[in-house]
Amino acid sequence: MAATDAVVVRVPASTANLGSGYDAFGLALALHNTVRAELAAPRTWAVAVEGEGAETASHGARNLVARSMARLFEVAGVDAGATLSCTNAIPFGRGLGSSSAAIVGGLVAANELAGRPLDNDGLFRLAAEIEGHPDNVAAALFGGFTICWAEGDGPLVAHVDPPGGLAAVVVVSDEPLSTRTARELLPRDVPHTDAAFDAGRAGLLATGIALGRRDLIGPGMNDRLHEQYRAVAVTDLDAVRQVLLEAGADGAALSGAGPSVIGLVAGENDVEAAARAAEIAARAEAGIAAMPGRRAPRVVAIDRAGATVQGD
Repeated sequence: MAATDAVVVRVPASTANLGSGYDAFGLALALHNTVRAELAAPRTWAVAVEGEGAETASHGARNLVARSMARLFEVAGVDAGATLSCTNAIPFGRGLGSSSAAIVGGLVAANELAGRPLDNDGLFRLAAEIEGHPDNVAAALFGGFTICWAEGDGPLVAHVDPPGGLAAVVVVSDEPLSTRTARELLPRDVPHTDAAFDAGRAGLLATGIALGRRDLIGPGMNDRLHEQYRAVAVTDLDAVRQVLLEAGADGAALSGAGPSVIGLVAGENDVEAAARAAEIAARAEAGIAAMPGRRAPRVVAIDRAGATVQGD
């Protein structure tokens, strides 16, 4: 029996990998999609979309939010459809977790409508199953900084609410890059020295974020496992990164599979970090403006709450 007939869910964007944390690290960003869902007759799906992706998103049962809701209803044994209104602020296909936000938004909404049959761990595992990898969905669901790994029975997640301030400067590309295409650029095997390099740098980055250590974030975001291969498709990656670093970002990396590039900025608290990020974005603006196909640097706070049911 449904606990309610209608629900509103707010889901943050996310950036994954952060350089050395390939397929493991995620960070939630305060750029949000909103899903408004109301129960409808079984197998009836109507989806209205506004904002980012409104021209290309499906408006029926093939919509990713609807498909995710249908999957949870199947798991929960609920025979229902839904009428959906999706307001999107997360750009599609830019490495900012738009698909994960859709999946998490749909699952959380359906879970509420079904009377919360799944706890957060169950939602996370189902989201990772639908998405195919856990890093973005973990950050979107739990907020803050997340670290994922796999055991025999499925993915697990450790959630860290950074004790120090943190913000991001995001440089979005005008053109999308599909995750599938970006993954196809990666080799099947990598040199042992590159794997060892990333293991050490990932430890630095996780420690830097967990302890608020600016001096560890920069070197921790250096990578040898995926960025050099994806630079074939994101040809201005190094140039954008250099502009952000010269403007004062503590570290910079490809956001997820790209093509967006993200600079992390630390501070004593989130307010100070955001102020630093605004100064960095202003200094980087001219350099980014000279690069065709790039939007102006944008300051984005981290999201510490993750997916939330509005009014809950």
